[in-house]
Amino acid sequence: MDVIRDVLDNQIVDRHQRPMGKVDGIVLEMRDGQPPRLAYIETGATTLARRLHPRLEGWVGRLQRKWGAKNSEPYRIPWSQVRDIGIDVEVDVEAEQTSALAYELWLREYIIKRIPGGS
Repeated sequence: MDVIRDVLDNQIVDRHQRPMGKVDGIVLEMRDGQPPRLAYIETGATTLARRLHPRLEGWVGRLQRKWGAKNSEPYRIPWSQVRDIGIDVEVDVEAEQTSALAYELWLREYIIKRIPGGS
């Protein structure tokens, strides 16, 4: 499997096939005398910003905190909870019980609801 091609930027779906965001990052565990091991996949605006440019990570994190986002940290899903990799990356977690949707929920509550016709 080519982790970058097959996993990075793919949609993450929970155990009930609910979207949780995209795979924005891959975390490797470095071990002495052994090859690196896949430890986590990450989702979150700060991880995506870091991929674009390292300075953007801090800027995006500060903006999220300033605008009241409760959690600006990326959400990590242990590689052991990845069930299947196809068009989507299926994980053995429930989206509603994670912080992966925190930014989306914040946007819905404080931005979308204030747009005429937004729900």
